[in-house]
Amino acid sequence: MTDYLVYDVFTARPFGGNPLAIIPNAAELGEAQLQKIAREFNFSETVFLYPPEAGGVAKVRIFTPTMEVPFAGHPTIGTAVMLGEAGLGPEFVLELGIGEIAVWSQGGRASFTNTRPLSVIAEPDAALVARAIGTPETTIASAPIMAGVGLEFTFVELTDRAALADLVPDVAAFREGAARYPNGLDFAIYAYVRDETAVHARMFAPLDNIAEDPATGSAAAALGALLADGGSLDLVIRQGDDMGRPSIIEVEARKDSVTVTGSAVRVMEGKLVL
Repeated sequence: MTDYLVYDVFTARPFGGNPLAIIPNAAELGEAQLQKIAREFNFSETVFLYPPEAGGVAKVRIFTPTMEVPFAGHPTIGTAVMLGEAGLGPEFVLELGIGEIAVWSQGGRASFTNTRPLSVIAEPDAALVARAIGTPETTIASAPIMAGVGLEFTFVELTDRAALADLVPDVAAFREGAARYPNGLDFAIYAYVRDETAVHARMFAPLDNIAEDPATGSAAAALGALLADGGSLDLVIRQGDDMGRPSIIEVEARKDSVTVTGSAVRVMEGKLVL
């Protein structure tokens, strides 16, 4: 039997934020079991921890329900909080698929700093993006951009909060988008609106069995870099409100790095009986 923990990430209260399963002793598992376990949890991501291989405190492998990914934000925050509660910190390094990531963890909060430059892959067709998220093309405020800092998303700014709340994804259009723009994460779309105090966002990745994600830290990091455009910018991103799992993601974008901060709370623990 292998232990597991479940944290709600980017929230300080249970049943908000984004659920994350963590298997602290993944070396006990066989390689063929990892994807099956992630599919069984069916969260947007599941983390498997291994002994470090380089300069970190642990090697971190991250699986969605359908694939392994090199980097994701809420798994990094949740893992850092868990390891902080285990006595590490407040500063340490995690080994992810994109390399070593510096993290900070204390008192149920954590942050990671990503120094990878923003990679802009494509400018997907606005009409296709509008069909995929179920909104009139007139609600798209600027040209969609496929970009990332380790994991790519299609970012699309909408005209107002009401348009964001009214989105109804069309899976067939997502499939068309994934075929036309295959470099991103299954044509995952991050729609957002800016107001005076915050960014409001929703993220859809139905081709990866994620109908909607309540908090997407890797996309938040990329959005910070995208909006900062080589300068400095501080953001508070609210995500998950429209699906009943409110999340708060804090972003500090600087010239050569983006720092993402948030809270996480443990809600479950148990054993895998395999």
